[in-house]
Order: sequence, then C-alpha cells, then structure tokens
Amino acid sequence: MTKGKVLVIGSNATRIEVQGGWGATGQYLNETVVPAMAVIEAGYEVVLATPNGTKPHIDEASDAVAHFENDEAAYARAKDFWANDPAMNDVRTLRSVIDGGLDQYAGVFVPGGQAPVVDLMQDADMGEILRHFHERAKPTALLCHGPIAVVAAMPNAPEFRAALIAGDAVKAAELAKGWQYAGYRMTVFSATEEKVVEDYILHAKMHFDMPTALGAAGGEVLTNPVDFEPNVIVDRELITGQNPRSDHPISARFVEALDSQLVSA
Repeated sequence: MTKGKVLVIGSNATRIEVQGGWGATGQYLNETVVPAMAVIEAGYEVVLATPNGTKPHIDEASDAVAHFENDEAAYARAKDFWANDPAMNDVRTLRSVIDGGLDQYAGVFVPGGQAPVVDLMQDADMGEILRHFHERAKPTALLCHGPIAVVAAMPNAPEFRAALIAGDAVKAAELAKGWQYAGYRMTVFSATEEKVVEDYILHAKMHFDMPTALGAAGGEVLTNPVDFEPNVIVDRELITGQNPRSDHPISARFVEALDSQLVSA
C-alpha cells in the first residue's frame, strides 16, 4: 500500500534547435532520479510518462559523478535505479495517463536537461495535465529547464514558442494572455548558467533563455545571482528549482507538499 501515485513527466527530445543548426540534448540523470527516488522513499508510487511513451534519453553531459557531489556510491545507485527500477522502465504515453484518469495522481514532477524546451513546452497533452493539476491546486514541481514546460498550459503554446525563436517579444506576450501561471513566483535555469552550457556543451547559442521566456509568459522569475547554487521557490501549488544542484532541495519540498496534501484531505 502506497500513499498514492506521483506522475513524473519526461521528454523524448534528443536534439535541440540552436542558432545555426541543432545540438544534442536530453534529460539530466540526477534531476530525474534524485526526486523520483525521494518520492518512492517517502512512500509514493512513481509513474513515468513521456509524449510518445518511450524512455527519455539521458543527456551525456549529465551522466557523471560530478552531478552527484562526486559521491561514487550515490552515482552508482542512480545509474542502477535508472537502468533497472520498474518505475523508470514501465513508461506510458501522456495521452494514456490522461485517459486513465488524472485524479488518481497526488502530484506531478518534470525534470530538466534542455530536452523539455523542445517538446514538453509545446505539447498539448502536457498542457492538459498541467491545467488539471493547476485547477485542483495539486503539487506541481519542475526542475532546471523543466519549468519551461508550464508554458504548455497556454492554448497557443507552439505559437508562443515560435515567437520566442523569432525574437518577437510583443507577439509572445500577446499569445500568453490568460496564462494560468501568470503572476506566479518561479525560478528556472538562469541566462548566465545557460551561457556555460552554450559555451562548453552545445558550442552554440540558444534561441532564447528560460527566464526571458517565462517572463514573457507572465511569470515572476527569480534566479539566484550565484550560478549553480541551489534555489527552490514555492508559490501556491507550483514548486520550481533553478539548476541541477537544486535536485535534493526540490525533492524535499515536493515530498513535503505531497504529505501536506494528505494531511489536509
């Protein structure tokens, strides 16, 4: 018997548009498994879903002990959990999760890596799921680049994304009118942190940075002035973490929100 089910939504993207072409991308290992393991440890069942129902691709840049504070044992546990735990391998489509009934889920979590910028932020099923959790004020946690997925809740998410790529801030703001998360305090991977990824991993510039995108949508974006220091912001049901090192702090706040919901039920 578990306390309930928690939905973890992953991306299927393996490459991302950059200025002048494409770069490799994926989901970050620690951002996926650390919160998932924490939720399971707290007594919940995890259900992993992606747009097409296949297991997310792990960004090679994240498959390193450095993302586990150089703790070899923690890194090994994470690798084993990702490779072998049924929770990470019985993957469903977002549509099948919706059709099966979203009321059975206590909360939803979206990890980062740049992959959500490609598919989740403009996915209609992602938007339907977010609106469901928002309307019921259920814990909605997103980490690093993951918070960009909240854009999917708006009806014109693909057009909003296209406006960002085109650099048309006025059109983007117009398309975002009525967004469910307008006015929410939130954090996301910062522009200066993104520059590190652009310079040393992508070797190319992104079309837009995450704080600019969420700000254009109407979010009150607050990032830590010190790059890669943990930062978690909670506003109503929305729980956002800024960067990979926010993995443990956001896990704790998410579990706290899930447990609080049980107490108040």
